[in-house]
This record gives sequence, structure tokens and C-alpha cells, in this order.
Amino acid sequence: MNFKNLPKIELHCHLDGSVRPSTIIDLANKNNIDIPSKDLEEIKSMMVAPKDCKSLDEYLKRFKLPGLIMQDKESLDRIAFELMEDAFNENVVYMEIRFAPLLHINKGLNTKEVIESVLNGIKRAEEKYDIKGNLILSCMRTMDVESSYDVIEAGKEFLNKGVVAIDLCSSENERFSKKFEEPIALARKYGYRVTIHAGETGIGENVLEAVEILKAERIGHGVFIKDCKKAYDVVKQNNVTLEMCPTSNLQTKAIKDIVNYPLKDFHKDGIKVSLNTDNRTVSDIDLSNEYDIILNGFNMNERDYKIIYLNSVEASFADENTKNKLRDYIN
Repeated sequence: MNFKNLPKIELHCHLDGSVRPSTIIDLANKNNIDIPSKDLEEIKSMMVAPKDCKSLDEYLKRFKLPGLIMQDKESLDRIAFELMEDAFNENVVYMEIRFAPLLHINKGLNTKEVIESVLNGIKRAEEKYDIKGNLILSCMRTMDVESSYDVIEAGKEFLNKGVVAIDLCSSENERFSKKFEEPIALARKYGYRVTIHAGETGIGENVLEAVEILKAERIGHGVFIKDCKKAYDVVKQNNVTLEMCPTSNLQTKAIKDIVNYPLKDFHKDGIKVSLNTDNRTVSDIDLSNEYDIILNGFNMNERDYKIIYLNSVEASFADENTKNKLRDYIN
């Protein structure tokens, strides 16, 4: 199958992990920002994680350079627009972009302004291209729990206006869910949907707690439910969709090699999975490549593609009119 030409849906894509290297240089020049180099290949080498990355924490170091640039309204707007444009160019018809607003307030913007700027870029792309986007607000597990309330409150007025969900991300420690139970409960009360990074770094029990304590409807990654029967069972029984990101998981050592990637086994057993890039620049990947790696690599067929596509539609946080349009692309 030629996945470049097929409609695709992406539910797990980080804004700051998907910035064009050329844009980093251009914005640094425009805004007089000091960066280590102005050579495109050197900048790319600082933004793309090595194939032999030793851990998730080493992988996350690739976000430092974009963080220097993404501190003003125009830059945030442009980077969001370009991500949507890149996705459209490989026939992604719907995507949910996630980012942590509190990483972008270092030069005077407030949290609301950060969120609004990214939404403006998404909306500009929607006006120009046949692609629909929504925004997921991530809270950093490495920050104080109280900081998550700032994100939740700032994003509240944009619910159903582009903002659809709340997320927890960054380094994954054991038993993090209990610590964030109250802010995530408040977010659900306001109307946020919930997706949580969990089970990415060998702790399957984190997926269990993300579902049971935080009421996660989707799990980012979730690879290690393969080693935790309780987590596996709760995901399957509750129809929780896994947002799986093969290349990223290989780089962060969630898996030793792609041959052992559990997506096909999950899929065959009735667990709902979606395919995603995680970070297009950091992993040097697009969604067509991810589909090729998994569906062609594991001898999956057109029926598998359609099931994964439709699972992604149902698991998306889009409104029903958007979902109907997405279904029509392959029905």
C-alpha cells in the first residue's frame, strides 16, 4: 500500500518536536535570538534524536532549541501553521496537536496568549488547506502540580473553539497519577477530554492508574501494558485507545527493535490502536513512514488500515460533524 496517498489521522503529535529546522534559523534571525549555529545541517543534528538514543530523557533534550524560539505570538502561530501544512502535504486529514503552554511564557507571554497564538496558526491552516486540527494542552509532570491549574484555567475559554483535551507529559516516574488527580478531575468537570502519556518507559502500572484514577480515554504510547496484565485488561475492557508511536518508541528504548513492537498483537486482540509520529522532527519521520514501517513491515493489509483509521476517528476528540466527514474519506 502507498500510504502517502491514503487519508490519515494523527492523534499524538508534539508541536515543539515537529518544528522545521529552517524555521528555527529564520526566526532566530528575525528576532535576534542567539542559537548555536546558523548552518541548516548543524541545526538539524541538534533537533533530530540519534537512532541509538539511550533513553527517553536523552530524546527529550532535542526540545531545547525549539524552546528558545517559541516564545512570541508570531513564532507560535507560524510553527503551528507549518506543522498543519506538513501534515496536509502527506494527506493527513485530521490531527490533534499537543504542547505544554508553560514552556512558552519565558519572554512575557501569558498562558492564554500562548494557547491563542497556536490556535491562530491551526485556524489559518484550516482556511488554506483541507485539513482539520484541534489542540491538546499538556501539563508537565516535571513541574509543580499547582502549575497545571494555570494551564487548565487558561485553556477553559477555548474549549470547543479548538482546545479539546488535557494531557500529562515529560519524564515518566512511577505512580504519578495520584499526584495529579485533583487538577485532572477539575479539567474533566470543565469539559476537557483526557489523554495521558503512560507506559512509555517500562511502567505498565502507570497505564492502569491513568485509566482508573485520571479516567484517561486515551493513552499516549502504552507500550508496557504488554508486561502488566491488569493494565492490559483495563485498556481492553474500557475501549481505551493507545496512541502508538513506533519510531519514537524505538529511539527511547521502549522497545529493543521494531520486530518486537506490540502494535499488531494489540490490534489482533481487539485493543484499539492509532498510529502516530510523536515528534516529526525529533524522530525525523512522517505518518506515511510510520504506516509503512508497521503495516507493510508486519504484513498487515487494507482491512487493518481501515480499522486503525476508523478507530482513530472514533477515538478523536473531534465533534460529530468532523467525524462524519472523516469517515466519508474511506467509506
